[in-house]
Amino acid sequence: MSEPSRRVLSPPAIIARKRDGHVLTPEEIAAFVRGATDGSWADYQLSALLMAIYFRGMTPAETADLTSAIMRSGAVADLSAVRRPKVDKHSSGGVGDKVSLHLAPMVVVCGVAVPMMSGRGLGHTGGTLDKLEAIAGFRVDLSLAEFRDQVDKIGAAFIGQTAELAPADKKLYALRDVTATIECIPLICASIMGKKLAEGIDALVLDVKFGRGAFMPDRARARELAAALVAIGHAVGKPVRAVLTAMHEPLGRTVGNALEVAESIACLHGQGPADLMEVTLALGEQMLLLGRVAPTAAAARRQLLAGVASGASFAKFREIVAAQGGDVRMLDDPARLPAARWREPLGAPGGGWVQDVDARKVAVAALRLGAGRAKAEDRIDPAVGVGALVKIGEKVEAGAPLCLIHANSPEALAEARKVLAEAIRIGPSPGVAPALIGEVTE
Repeated sequence: MSEPSRRVLSPPAIIARKRDGHVLTPEEIAAFVRGATDGSWADYQLSALLMAIYFRGMTPAETADLTSAIMRSGAVADLSAVRRPKVDKHSSGGVGDKVSLHLAPMVVVCGVAVPMMSGRGLGHTGGTLDKLEAIAGFRVDLSLAEFRDQVDKIGAAFIGQTAELAPADKKLYALRDVTATIECIPLICASIMGKKLAEGIDALVLDVKFGRGAFMPDRARARELAAALVAIGHAVGKPVRAVLTAMHEPLGRTVGNALEVAESIACLHGQGPADLMEVTLALGEQMLLLGRVAPTAAAARRQLLAGVASGASFAKFREIVAAQGGDVRMLDDPARLPAARWREPLGAPGGGWVQDVDARKVAVAALRLGAGRAKAEDRIDPAVGVGALVKIGEKVEAGAPLCLIHANSPEALAEARKVLAEAIRIGPSPGVAPALIGEVTE
């Protein structure tokens, strides 16, 4: 390599070019990601470029190059031996969002494989891995070989991010978290898509949430994120669809890990809350369409519901859990799941209609109980949370329970009760929740 080339690819030169508003070359972006992976760039240099990207942005081509570099920073799962179409689903994060748990087996029963790399909860949003680990013995630390074999034999596997898959993203995300550069659409897109494409998938469905409980509350901004994610899919030759969904009140009636597992089990028995099933079916339809196992959305919905009605979807969930070391007795009898010491109702202060259930405030209450993490190193209590939540538009009598608080300490119970009393508003007329399902970007 010539001396001028070395200067261009040096960290200060690359940082300066982006600082000054220039478009980075694929080689410069690759050098940045390589520096994050092998440690040749110092944390302060990585952080400086992240901040420059935050302020200067990236072109669609730069974002696609960053995505590809993150994807190739480690191994890319080889799922070519899996004959079924391989379609994953990713959510941008919400409150009470346990969709992945029951959606994956529902989709597998319809003929689509679901290799799913999931995350942990941080802040007010929950994580799929934390929910699954409420099932005793459930392993999320599968090796790539185990992951591949399980997807091939069973049709689905839930895995956490490993040192093998997209290691650059783990480093860059940790720095974004502490440098206030999380909310940057090119960086969000490259992080999500880099990990997902490393799974070896054929197609991807994205649940992009908007509203108070969402990572991106503003609908226009969520729409922008959806379009950017889909554009990356086009750029790298992968079919991607994004479904906008509302996150103003919690999804379903539970927030908390074991409680949400139990609610997913209810969904697989055809007894899930209407709003939760509506989002599940909307995403499942798109997965079957991208997998080309259903000709229309209506046909896809019929297939998904048939798998639930026959018991095949629940049986598949049992099979997945057993393969990953989980205690299936907890699925057969959810009363075996971790249970909190105290279960106390929050009574309605008067009769009337539920006008509002603030998703973010309910999430804060769950955090106070110990159901989530304020910091990455915090431990989660799988037993605690908020259950039996009322929904916007329902009628309640004075003193009737608005929710059931599951707590393991009286102090946390008192704190959560105060927050929940502010989160749920009763009035003389029913509130109207925004439509759950928005537009589909493809």
